[in-house]
Amino acid sequence: MSCSQSKLEQARAYEARESAQIPAQSRPQFHLTPWVGWMNDPNGFCYYNGAYHLFYQYHPYDTVWGPMHWGHASSTDLLHWTHLPCALAPDSPADEKGCFSGTALPLEDGRLMLLYTGVQENEKGEVRQLQCLAIGDGVDFTKDSQNPVIGESHLPEGASAVDFRDPKIWYEDGLYQCVVSTRDAKDQGCILLYQSADARRWEYRTTLDTCRNEYGKMWECPDFFPLDGRQLLLVSPQEMAGSPDGEFHPGFGTVALLGHYDKTTLRFTREAVQAIDYGTDFYAPQTVQAPDGRRIMIGWMQNWATVNDTPRRQKWFGCMTLPRELSVQNGRLYQRPVRELENLWKSTVQHRETLNGRAVYEDMAGRSFDCTVVLDTAASPDCRRFALHFAEDARHSTRIEWDAVRGELVFDRSLCGTRCDMPHIRRVKISPQDGKLSLRLILDGNCAEFFVNDGAYAFSAIVDTPPEADGISLHSDGAALIDVTYHAL
Repeated sequence: MSCSQSKLEQARAYEARESAQIPAQSRPQFHLTPWVGWMNDPNGFCYYNGAYHLFYQYHPYDTVWGPMHWGHASSTDLLHWTHLPCALAPDSPADEKGCFSGTALPLEDGRLMLLYTGVQENEKGEVRQLQCLAIGDGVDFTKDSQNPVIGESHLPEGASAVDFRDPKIWYEDGLYQCVVSTRDAKDQGCILLYQSADARRWEYRTTLDTCRNEYGKMWECPDFFPLDGRQLLLVSPQEMAGSPDGEFHPGFGTVALLGHYDKTTLRFTREAVQAIDYGTDFYAPQTVQAPDGRRIMIGWMQNWATVNDTPRRQKWFGCMTLPRELSVQNGRLYQRPVRELENLWKSTVQHRETLNGRAVYEDMAGRSFDCTVVLDTAASPDCRRFALHFAEDARHSTRIEWDAVRGELVFDRSLCGTRCDMPHIRRVKISPQDGKLSLRLILDGNCAEFFVNDGAYAFSAIVDTPPEADGISLHSDGAALIDVTYHAL
């Protein structure tokens, strides 16, 4: 490697060379993975020049977290991604310790703007996280000479420059606007709102919301947008406490705050709170508004608490979730897989029966499928438990089970094959809707995502199961009337 190369040139040369040695079959089919090395938070999710672009936190040189770069990929259908050269490297005084998370905004002149967190040290050797700007043509970006454009002097009194990160930028009412996470003097996570006429000179305007000693401590990766007559603030809290009903699990969580926003007073009024994802592997989601108006979300499909214990078997590590369409129904955030997934359906089989015991269907097996099971609970009063097992063989299985007596859904991957001591079970209180309980499971290799009651609840999990374990079975304790629709992908 030439010593005259910049850090960005070195990263680009490395990823192009090393990625060529990674077999395509080692990756999931339609969940984005890094070109090489490590991936975490999605960054800069946008629609630009006729394609979706997704950047991501990236350490190309290893499969563990390291000096943060920005990886880059694009797609026209949200399912098939083309890797593009590394977009940012920590190579300026404003970000020499890392280019942390941020977002992207297409400009009227055809360029693409990136607003991201630069990590640096001050004269006293203290680490600071401040917001930086870069603009380019969608592949190559020039960092602003004024970086950081949102500095320590822009913080309100008591806010921390040690934890000040993850700007989400948008343009509205003639102003550039962004929300940024910080931690206040009382150790509470806060979301700050900034505005600017030119994206270079920013003004702090208000604090939209804080964790109030209820939902974790530091809030990361904020997103703020209107949807179906409501305003949503999405955050990823650290140090969450679990709740008895399973709505929130301890550790790193994701939370949707639903309410209303008065643009005149810049006041966000929180009205409802829910988890975004109830599984074991989901964090730092980011959204984009598609050209057709859909609000689409994607998240990092891992868990900070367990990521160091997860096996590394390739020269890449980490992946994104399947992109999801968002809506608000009955005062609740709903998530459904993007409709583009239907273009991957290769074959369809259907079964309808009253099940009592175990059933295996010869035309249903594999590790790449989209399967929906609808249990008619109104017509199945004797059904005490119903379960779907997948990625199954004589030694392995992952289970989704509904306990009618407890009114509880259980996800259990403890027999998936992992040998690590990490969370494997999630329990959430869930009731049927209009006399039916629907489970839609999408499996892509080791990536499992399922959606309950047409998207009212979403679960994401990585299952560390050998690819040969491809069985699917259904189980009931008591007669259960079910409808099954299975699509191979």
